[in-house]
Amino acid sequence: MKVAVVTAFPPSKVTLNEYGYHLVKNFVQNDEVSELILMSDKTNEPKQLDFDQKEKIKVKECWEFNSYTTFFSIIKAARQEKPDVILFNLQFVKFGDKKIPSALGLLLPMFLRLFGFKTVVLLHNILEQVDLEKAGFTESKIMQAIYNFIGTNITRCLLKANKVAVTIHKYVDILNAKYKTKNVILIPHGTFETVKEPNFELKSGPKQIMAFGKFGTYKKVEILIEAIEIVRKTNSDELEVVIAGTDSPNTPGYLDGVQKKYKDVKGIVFTGYVEENDVERIFTDSTIVVFPYTSTTGSSGVLHQAGSYGKAVIMPDLGDLALLVKDEGYKGEFFNPESAQSLATAIDKILSNDAYRKEIAKANFEAASALSMDKIITMYMNCFKSIKK
Repeated sequence: MKVAVVTAFPPSKVTLNEYGYHLVKNFVQNDEVSELILMSDKTNEPKQLDFDQKEKIKVKECWEFNSYTTFFSIIKAARQEKPDVILFNLQFVKFGDKKIPSALGLLLPMFLRLFGFKTVVLLHNILEQVDLEKAGFTESKIMQAIYNFIGTNITRCLLKANKVAVTIHKYVDILNAKYKTKNVILIPHGTFETVKEPNFELKSGPKQIMAFGKFGTYKKVEILIEAIEIVRKTNSDELEVVIAGTDSPNTPGYLDGVQKKYKDVKGIVFTGYVEENDVERIFTDSTIVVFPYTSTTGSSGVLHQAGSYGKAVIMPDLGDLALLVKDEGYKGEFFNPESAQSLATAIDKILSNDAYRKEIAKANFEAASALSMDKIITMYMNCFKSIKK
């Protein structure tokens, strides 16, 4: 089968580039894929094709973030390559944070199907489950209503693809009920890398409490720093806060502001953007992975990564994180996202009971191992083969 994947791809920094990397890596290692057309965004540096069977890949750099020509250039590339199926790795701001380029990009699955291609959409989030204010889009109730109107109609267009895959079971129910459709399927997020035997023992040196992601909207690190300061009053361990990642595109300058605000607090490490080949070290070195979220916007890649490296996690009991715990078997210590004291209590509970930390870590590794990326790719291949013209 000749498969095309429309996605951002490292060294691109566009959203979902990491997921695109692991999709492509595992597709080419599937025996049923004879060729993979990587329809990626344009980058100055070569694509990060550092895995086996990369000779199956043909790179077509055919779009740019916020470009008004993306719609036409992707259609042109599809007509040139004539893949058997096209998979879109999407969320609502995939093609741009400007309204027109973003919307045009999201119309592609529908139009390419009209042109005779088999199209499958992997939709990482749905507007019905996004708090637009907390996610940093708008505080205006009028604008939220406009966004919801536009989002509903774009979702209708996305559902014109042959199949729409979502990563959480509840999303299937919501979309099928609201849009009266029958082509939405569940294909879980999956785990990027499965370490054969993670070391569940503590490493030497400071205990690292790590948060990973793009910060500033619904991911706020102040509560984590303040919680560690509370824990330090009663816990004699040497603790280090590791903030791994960058600002959210909606909140530029956020982490610089945090650094200035807490410049007198010892033991805070800001890593900046974490390259794909450095992700394993960041997770392996951490003692606990914390999710300082006030909302969620889709299945958590960070939780799946934490599980694959055998890490204990602390998270708020809300939204999609709670659904993943229920649906996929992840475990963690929960806290109130409005209370630094609640987070401090959760951190101290794990730090002071190493058997409990290992129990959570092992449960998360088992949950991650059950949905490794090769199994997810098999689900996609079965989905592709089920599509009739």
